Amino acid sequence: MKKIVIIKGMTCEHCQRRVLNALNSLPGLKADVNLKKQQAIVAVEGHWNEEAVRDAVAKAGYEVISIADKKGFLDL
Repeated sequence: MKKIVIIKGMTCEHCQRRVLNALNSLPGLKADVNLKKQQAIVAVEGHWNEEAVRDAVAKAGYEVISIADKKGFLDL
C-alpha cells in the first residue's frame, strides 16, 4: 500500500532530508520526499499508523496537510 502525504513548511533540501529521515525512522515505512511537490510518497509494509506519520513530521518541524491513498498503474 502506498500513501501520498502532503506536507507544509518544507523550503529547502535540508527540510526535505529532515522529513525523509523522520518518515524512514518509522517501522514498516519507506518514504520518498519531493520538495518541489511538497509531498512524500510512503510505501507501507504491515500496519498503517497515520497518527505516527503525522507525529514524526510534526517533530521534524513540519505539518501534514493531508494523507491519501496512492492509486494507479504506477503502483505495480
